[in-house]
Amino acid sequence: MSAMELWYSTTSPFARKVRVAAEELGLSSRIRLHETNPWRDDGGLRAVNPLCKVPTLVADDGVDDRLVLYESGVICDYLDALGSERRLFPESGHARWRALVLQGLCDGALTAAGRLFAEEQKRNEERSVAMIARFTAAIDAALDDLETRDLAFAEPTIGDICVAVFCGYLDFRWPQRDWRTRRPRLAGWFEVYDMGVSMQKTRHRPMRG
Repeated sequence: MSAMELWYSTTSPFARKVRVAAEELGLSSRIRLHETNPWRDDGGLRAVNPLCKVPTLVADDGVDDRLVLYESGVICDYLDALGSERRLFPESGHARWRALVLQGLCDGALTAAGRLFAEEQKRNEERSVAMIARFTAAIDAALDDLETRDLAFAEPTIGDICVAVFCGYLDFRWPQRDWRTRRPRLAGWFEVYDMGVSMQKTRHRPMRG
């Protein structure tokens, strides 16, 4: 299998999602990491991805000299397809729809969380109270929904990975936020999953500079 290259930032939950997936699939040693700040394009990202977004994966698929993949769900799907059997994206049935729905829920909640964080960084007079309330409501509703779901410790799907990344991002951006007390089932699951190698090796940290 040819080596791959991944452009990522240490604060992006979507980039972390790809890195966790790669660890779970045993592919991380085949991926060369390019840490970059997409807002400054200090890693030449736009030359690879015209949207200048992370994550971006470059791979040799044996057909094109260079296959460039954008969006975390697409990249994770590609990585999962490299193996002899599907592990993260079940091929059919209830398991498939469960995994995809969980991914969609958490990706949406992460988008809300990212926009909430950005809104909170503005000066007080520039902040939108209505938008902050909307994003906060989306995050809380997603957490309440996840509290009712059965999540996997072993053999996680892309859905389970997204749940872990979502919870981890909340801890990174708002370490003082108590999302656990009202969701003891979700908190207990995350405490165990977060101890795994895939989560330990991909911890968020502030971007350099």
